[in-house]
Amino acid sequence: MTATLHSVKEILRCAASALETLPDASPRPEAERLLSEASGLGRTALRAWPERRLDPAQATAFERLLARRLAGEPLAYILGYQAFWTLELRVTPDTLIPRPETEHLVESALERLAAERALRLVDLGTGSGAIAAALAAERPRWQLIATDRSAAALAVAHENFSRLGLPVQVLRAPWLAPFANASLDAIISNPPYIAACDAHLDRGDLRFEPRAALTPEGDGLDAIRAICADAGRCLVPGGWLFIEHGFDQGEAVRALFAQAGFAAIETRRDLAGLERLTLGQR
Repeated sequence: MTATLHSVKEILRCAASALETLPDASPRPEAERLLSEASGLGRTALRAWPERRLDPAQATAFERLLARRLAGEPLAYILGYQAFWTLELRVTPDTLIPRPETEHLVESALERLAAERALRLVDLGTGSGAIAAALAAERPRWQLIATDRSAAALAVAHENFSRLGLPVQVLRAPWLAPFANASLDAIISNPPYIAACDAHLDRGDLRFEPRAALTPEGDGLDAIRAICADAGRCLVPGGWLFIEHGFDQGEAVRALFAQAGFAAIETRRDLAGLERLTLGQR
């Protein structure tokens, strides 16, 4: 398709038709977002002037973006940003793409933790900084620390916090190793939890995301085991642990919480009715 030869209306129709070949795509909205990015025109403008034609530079840019998406590259990486909670976050192939399911972690923390207290929380394996940023935006009295083992991911998180004006501390560290005894009011994490043998790792968006952020290898539970084993040491009495996990890992994660001495253990389901996160209190 030579985009300069067609109107915006025709370009979007053809692009949406092509995107229907991708199993997880939303063809029309994605076509509009790609064309908006390439042309510099807002989606409202594209709809208002459907007979408009692109100039050669815009057409070339659009065709390159569309080719990347048709090759399966996630839209968030192509555009460089992803919406999460009430925020727009920069993402790169060094970070996971924040997903709506992870917003349940934010909701649970906001529900369980006192809004008016100056609590100290850590977001382990922060990636793009999504969880820490959402909590900091909602609870300015809380002290948020975002950790990751990846320097590249932390750079993206730091950029997000700075751009959004959120005073979140970043720390390169493996899980809870640098934290003192009884130094945290809450620990929140969306750790790698996919089993190494899971075929989904070779499908869809996951093919493009950093493997170390998706799977700890083995049965997928090693990162959660490490966090649970050390969380009681780092939490104050009455402190909370919140962990996202796979839909089929709820029973195993509850057992790990119990072995670590947590009380008030609860597993919550996502909007699809699948077990998605477990929380417990020291």
